[in-house]
Amino acid sequence: MRTVLVFFLAVGVACSGKKANENESLAKKIEYTIVKVFPHDTKAFTQGLVVHEGQLLESTGQNGTSWIAEVEITTGKQEKKVELDKQYFGEGITVLNNKIFQLTWKSKVGFIYNLDYKKIGEFTYNREGWGITQNGVDLIASDGSDKLYFLDSATQAVKKTLPVTDNGIAVNNLNELEFIDGYIYANRWQTNFIVKIDPATGSVLGTLDLSEVAEVVYPGNPNADVLNGIAYEPKSKLLLITGKLWPAMVAIRLK
Repeated sequence: MRTVLVFFLAVGVACSGKKANENESLAKKIEYTIVKVFPHDTKAFTQGLVVHEGQLLESTGQNGTSWIAEVEITTGKQEKKVELDKQYFGEGITVLNNKIFQLTWKSKVGFIYNLDYKKIGEFTYNREGWGITQNGVDLIASDGSDKLYFLDSATQAVKKTLPVTDNGIAVNNLNELEFIDGYIYANRWQTNFIVKIDPATGSVLGTLDLSEVAEVVYPGNPNADVLNGIAYEPKSKLLLITGKLWPAMVAIRLK
């Protein structure tokens, strides 16, 4: 039985960005409010996060222990789950046309599942696999560079390569992706920043400084790693944020 994602709203706390550093976007700050903090599996080395029809799906990647699962938001526990062969290091996931698409890191192969988590196909690509999302028509993937790749949803062939820039400067380390209200949001690997990207031009239009979210989370697990999980729930308009080995998943609302 599928578990419907239910958000329990709380009084928000306004968060402001800190002093800029070399990894921060030059574009304007996007303000947000922390709404709720949920538990998260501290053993989950998160690579991808997505909400589909009210259900939270998470993918992880570690040597020999990569999986995709439905996650119960209130407990952080995995329900339906599929594990990859040990040779694969799992990466981002997205759902399009009732199919789950998953990337792997260096194997240059992706997997396609139906919504019952049965593998129904594979595809190959000639770069590393990092993050993936979709705009309702095409898949959109990252490879840790300053480029995003628009893929045909049927063949997974590259239709367009989009360089991403911030005031003319290339923005690299693009990782986990989420498509929200016509824009691409991308986490920059090894930072607490998420950039908002114009899918037509590749220009960064704004940046989220999630340092305060990380500060809420890190004391709960001394082994917590980098931020790496973005999922948007359109009905509540909340954005779920987590990371590798994080003890919490934080719901925020963009202003």
